[in-house]
Amino acid sequence: MMWGWSGGLGLWMGVGMLLMLLFWAGVIALAVWGIAALAKRADLGSQSTEKGDALNAAKERYARGDIGWAEFEQIKRDLS
Repeated sequence: MMWGWSGGLGLWMGVGMLLMLLFWAGVIALAVWGIAALAKRADLGSQSTEKGDALNAAKERYARGDIGWAEFEQIKRDLS
C-alpha cells in the first residue's frame, strides 16, 4: 500500500450510490406528487358537477362573503 491507497474506489462508489439513491428517490417523489395532483384535479372536477347548479354556487359565494345580499337576490331572480 502506498500512501494509504488500497487500490479500491470504496469512497467514490459510496458517493455514487448515494447520488443514485437520491436521484431515484427524487424521481419517485415527483411521480407520486404528479399522480396525487392529477387525482385531486379529477376529484375537484367531479365534485363541482355533482354539487349542484348556479344557485348553490351563489349560496356558497354569499356564505363566504364574496357577494352581498342584493347581488345574491339578483342572482336568485335571474335564475328563477
